[in-house]
Amino acid sequence: MTLDWITPADRLQKLPPYVFARLDELKARAREQGLDLIDLGMGNPDGATPQPVVEAAVAAIQNSANHGYPPFEGTASFRRTITKWYSRRYNVELDPESEALPLLGSKEGLAHFAIAYINPGDLILVPSPAYPVLFRGPIIAGAKVHNIILKPENDWVIDLADIPDSVAEQAKILYFNYPSNPTGATAPREFYKDIVAFAHKHQILLVHDLCYAELAFDGYQPTSLLEIPGGKEIGVEFHTMSKTYNMAGWRVGFVVGNSKIIQGLRTLKTNLDYGIFSALQAAAETALQLPDSYLHEVQNRYRTRRDFMVEGLAELGWNIPKPLAAMYLWVPCTPGMSSTDFALNVLQQTGVVVTPGNAFGPGGEGYVRISLIADCDRLGESLRRMKQANIRY
Repeated sequence: MTLDWITPADRLQKLPPYVFARLDELKARAREQGLDLIDLGMGNPDGATPQPVVEAAVAAIQNSANHGYPPFEGTASFRRTITKWYSRRYNVELDPESEALPLLGSKEGLAHFAIAYINPGDLILVPSPAYPVLFRGPIIAGAKVHNIILKPENDWVIDLADIPDSVAEQAKILYFNYPSNPTGATAPREFYKDIVAFAHKHQILLVHDLCYAELAFDGYQPTSLLEIPGGKEIGVEFHTMSKTYNMAGWRVGFVVGNSKIIQGLRTLKTNLDYGIFSALQAAAETALQLPDSYLHEVQNRYRTRRDFMVEGLAELGWNIPKPLAAMYLWVPCTPGMSSTDFALNVLQQTGVVVTPGNAFGPGGEGYVRISLIADCDRLGESLRRMKQANIRY
């Protein structure tokens, strides 16, 4: 018996193909064929979660008080730790009772945020290329998405002048993300002042994805939206524990900012989930309180990999500027090849997995993202294979 009459909701039909799922299929097939894959596709940090965080989780799991449902809004202790971290990192004071909300990872929070705030037909502004949930969440919610195509000549920073006044006047939300996934781009502080002024002028809610705030190099210090006068009045900022603390599988993140905006997301989440296991919140507190020496180790690790890979790609014809933050290289495809064709060619010829740029929206076509999630020995092997297969720019 076929069930052809059972079809998913229209909102799922409107989603573009999820390239990461297709990549998983191709990787599985390659492994079946005996290929030694070097997976530089997903932004999945290698290495273990810091030992103090693991020990804090073990201790918290052994406490039966943590075995019940956690508070909907997260534990008071974790929320206080989040706001203290913000005070220490950005000199921004937040109320832990109303201006911080723990999440089951930032992806969950961003997707649910769209459902909480977007009505079908609402116009939403999203940079392209961008982290997929920034446009997939709004699509699921029924939004009309206006892509702000980013340009290499503008260092992949949003040019607000590219947004027509007629579009800005209709827009409800503007998403942005610096340091950027996938490009590694950073935005100057002046840009944050401009985007806050733009949002106030057009009455647009700002959503800033600051998930790579601590993966910064060469003296660069990323900016928080909430540092900017007027930023908290009109926006929120999302974080994750996944990248800096090697906690991708733990699914812990948080959102901070305007209390009224956060309350809308909290209301939705109380109807959908019970929040993060309290023991994991205790572990996340430990992570946010690790000494800066740990952070410097992480930064040095990614900076070393960045330098190694940029220099290696230069020998193959690519002239790629060194990003000041994040854990990615944004690499143009060999001329004449689409991003999908180039990524598939690299996979089939070398066993090296990279992510085609069109996974990040139409503005990503012509590029691939390389994640710096392997040590220099494996990165060197990936370069050797590319050289052997004559994959050059």
